[in-house]
Amino acid sequence: MSNLTQSGQVITQRYYKNIMKNRFAGLLPKVHLWTDLVLLNVSFFLAYALRFESLPTLLGDPYTNMLLVANLLWLLCSNLARTYYFTRLSYHFNIQITSLLKTAVAHAGLLMGFMYFAQVGDLYSRSQFLLTYALFLLASTLSRAVAVSVLKLYRHAGYNYNRYVVVGKGELATMIRNFYSQNRELGYRFYGTVPFTNDDPEQMNRLEAMINEQKLDYVYCCLSDLTDEQVRDLIRLGERHRTQIRLVPDFRGFMDKMARIEYHDLYPVIQVNTKPFSNIQEQSIKRVFDLVFSSIVMILGAPLFLILMLVVKLSSPGPIFFRQKRSGRWGEIFEIYKFRSMYADCDKMGLQHSQGDNDPRITPVGKILRKTRLDELPQFYNVLKGDMSVVGPRPLYKYDVDMLMEAEPHDFQRLLTVKPGITSIGQINVGYADTVAKNVERLQYDVQYLKSYSILDDIKLIFKTVQVMVLGRGQ
Repeated sequence: MSNLTQSGQVITQRYYKNIMKNRFAGLLPKVHLWTDLVLLNVSFFLAYALRFESLPTLLGDPYTNMLLVANLLWLLCSNLARTYYFTRLSYHFNIQITSLLKTAVAHAGLLMGFMYFAQVGDLYSRSQFLLTYALFLLASTLSRAVAVSVLKLYRHAGYNYNRYVVVGKGELATMIRNFYSQNRELGYRFYGTVPFTNDDPEQMNRLEAMINEQKLDYVYCCLSDLTDEQVRDLIRLGERHRTQIRLVPDFRGFMDKMARIEYHDLYPVIQVNTKPFSNIQEQSIKRVFDLVFSSIVMILGAPLFLILMLVVKLSSPGPIFFRQKRSGRWGEIFEIYKFRSMYADCDKMGLQHSQGDNDPRITPVGKILRKTRLDELPQFYNVLKGDMSVVGPRPLYKYDVDMLMEAEPHDFQRLLTVKPGITSIGQINVGYADTVAKNVERLQYDVQYLKSYSILDDIKLIFKTVQVMVLGRGQ
């Protein structure tokens, strides 16, 4: 009987420890929810006062009825959009603002739809409606900025932290610890490393004692150092103590290929992007952007094209356009077009690369075309044909391809998975490469572009290229 009593006391003590350990869990989302509701109502009344120089009556007023509907719709929209579902890792200002804007747009749309179907739209002022949302978004943005900043400072000072240990050893365990030590604003405090072996029956008991003594919130488990049975035991241990178990697989071998987890029914499958833009959405967005942008350039720039064609033709004997075989996506050969910037018989000089401003092959007009990058304009025709993209690694001559395949075969093969471009981050920062070192340097810039692609990055690179053209810094 005494054993049962002691067991009951242990369970009771563990229960109250768990309550104390998790008493503030989920408080921040609730604070944000109620703050937004208060700000929505205050914004509504303030907008009404500014519009009508009075306040609505509490009962029977159409505006009061609309405010009641607006509150209910905000609860619905925020729940469907998961506006207040976030973790410590996702609690950033940018993420919070994006979520707020999405919910506000959906809320405004539903509210207008309700007024339309209820046929009461004529009863309400449009200016008061718009002013309400303007004030609400401004106030909610400021409240989030203050909350994120205060919480960041609070955690930097050593408060509101989660306790964790790492089960495992080696580089993966060190990486977990270094991540949280470098990001103190996340509020995680390290309480030790527990190396597991296959021949120590007491290691689980020692970890359980540590959880009890330190009131640990998280146990990070390095899967590469654990057996399946040990993982199952750790999960059961976490269930007993309401301590979250986080399983950490060793993805370091292919993290640079942007691995992500997809769920096929109940089974997680690791998708490794062996080529950028591997999904249909990314391919479509990039291709549509290329077509629209190139069409605009060629239509609006038609007078400039005609002037340059005339200037090139009169500057020296030879064709207007320079055509050359280049290596494209997957190593396929295509013909690139440029305005000719060299003398027609320059191949007799036997030079492979540009020699800069003193290159004897370049015509006086060609120097200006290269400095301003105007010689590249005909490549928009290559973009329309589908051989190239507006932004992407530069298409290379066979000589450069052979050189990079020998110097950096892995990274260069990765560049071959995408279409070459008229401009690139490597071309902006390095320019024309006349040595192996410069070619490799430009290659490294372009590889980084592939790892963090977005349409916004393409637009930024285009603006930087225009800046290079205007300032005449092309090489």
